[in-house]
Amino acid sequence: MAVNYKLYQCNRDCEQKGLWYARASYNGTINTSQLADIMQANSTVKRSDIMAVLTELVEVMNYQLGNSMKVKLDGFGSFKIGLTTRPAATAKEFGPANVKSMHVLFQPEATRSAGKKTYERMFLKNVRVCEASTYNVEKKPAGDNVENGENVGK
Repeated sequence: MAVNYKLYQCNRDCEQKGLWYARASYNGTINTSQLADIMQANSTVKRSDIMAVLTELVEVMNYQLGNSMKVKLDGFGSFKIGLTTRPAATAKEFGPANVKSMHVLFQPEATRSAGKKTYERMFLKNVRVCEASTYNVEKKPAGDNVENGENVGK
């Protein structure tokens, strides 16, 4: 199990210009139906039952999040609504019109092993990273700059 990454060079006009970073690279997308097929193969539950439960889970989570509830799925993680807002000079001047957008925040469940100071996050257990092999990036010696300030490896 490995998460692939691709390199890119920062081309913004800032302190990090010219430095190299990595972005996660994805091999595709798996949908609910495909997950249900895999889950059916790994259990005694029928695909139709799995689809019914997952469909209802999405509906109930949407309703609960819309009622300002955090949704915690034990062994999975927590979901909550986050807001992006415009500032107001005073608390009295702040209202719903100051809310620019909403987004969903997900925090995977984390466990701490006995004797360790760090938490291990669900979905990251036993996951490693490796560079993707399906893209081109020229690895020049240190000090060489990318021509025309273009991102390489995008």
